[in-house]
Amino acid sequence: MTQDTETAMNEPHEPTPEERVARDRVRRRATGMTHHQTAQALDAAEEAAERSAGDLAAADPGIRAEVAEWRRITELLFDHGGPYATETDAYVQGQLTARGNRRAATS
Repeated sequence: MTQDTETAMNEPHEPTPEERVARDRVRRRATGMTHHQTAQALDAAEEAAERSAGDLAAADPGIRAEVAEWRRITELLFDHGGPYATETDAYVQGQLTARGNRRAATS
């Protein structure tokens, strides 16, 4: 995958339902994991994407979202020193707040 392709895949956008499900699945699985464990899960997800689609750029959005979330969590835990928890993940908490604000604005 080229740097441009990877950058485009990580650009901010409104996630599809499939991407949300994939990210939530990764977060549930990552809960309690250490950096070393999430790095192993990231490697496995990248290998699975390559096996299923040839490379990550050709994978479906759910698979790309899963790999991106494993990558983000692994980077988060690099200097964290403890296990992963959504309650201490500022990115996840920001998403939840934004979703709540959007719902409140439309009701």
